[in-house]
Amino acid sequence: MSEFDQLYREVILDHYKNPRGHGELADADAHAEGQNPLCGDEVSIFVAFGEDGDTIDEVKFSGRGCAISQAATSMLTEMVQGRSASEVASLPRDELLDEIGIPLTPVRLKCALLGLSTLKLALHKAKGTPLPEEWAGASGDLDLR
Repeated sequence: MSEFDQLYREVILDHYKNPRGHGELADADAHAEGQNPLCGDEVSIFVAFGEDGDTIDEVKFSGRGCAISQAATSMLTEMVQGRSASEVASLPRDELLDEIGIPLTPVRLKCALLGLSTLKLALHKAKGTPLPEEWAGASGDLDLR
């Protein structure tokens, strides 16, 4: 394993053990829940918008699951704070995967993207932002509500 891979693994472990944005927002402007039935990972996303009604002022998550799903969602909360709902709705998954920084198997890829998918659903429900084109009316193997 390269020093680079080891560094990313340490960052993932830190986000898993000390998640950023962990908790719930009682008066959230947007909310959604997601689950990966293949492995049992669960994530609930809560968003509060700023005064302009579009900028993500605060984002929190709760849930349980593997280190990848929880760490990736923690990283996501830091990435999207201060961005507009439409910008986040069109956020390419590769931006989050680049942040994670290590190669993922197809099963782990679903774990890593659970938080992003759930956040995009929350924004869609609250703001009518478009859902990702690749969903094509379905969300693959994830259970989103």
